[in-house]
Amino acid sequence: WRIEGQIFFGDKNHFVDLANKRFKLDEIVTFCQQEGLAFFDTSTAIRRLQDNASDKFLEVVEPTDIRALLQQLSHLRAIVTTGEKATETFCATLGISVIPKVNTSVSLASIIHHPSSISLWRLPSSSRAYPLSFDKKVEAYRQMFKLISEQPG
Repeated sequence: WRIEGQIFFGDKNHFVDLANKRFKLDEIVTFCQQEGLAFFDTSTAIRRLQDNASDKFLEVVEPTDIRALLQQLSHLRAIVTTGEKATETFCATLGISVIPKVNTSVSLASIIHHPSSISLWRLPSSSRAYPLSFDKKVEAYRQMFKLISEQPG
């Protein structure tokens, strides 16, 4: 949320309650509703094989039914994944053989039948553990938001 705060409000702490060391959930929800942003996991059940957050140690037990989810989102224009496991799971679920590299996108037009043209974006993880500076992450997300906003529809 620091990335979105920086992009949309010029303040990385816009969505952060610094005094209580947490995010401002109500403001985030309102922002997402106004901007038309939605979030969902690529898996509805996972198993952590080790006690850490690394994708390498996640086992997908049950992937999300992406096609059913897409049927409910007629105005969807872009899907963003931010981790290797999420991207691989998403692509495997839809039978996508070419997995996009970080900071690139692929069109899903030939893969899914949907009322709008959808692109799959792979962006760097927002995690502090991901080895990329905050400013470079902001620029990657800013570029994606800009290109999506320029799409027709």
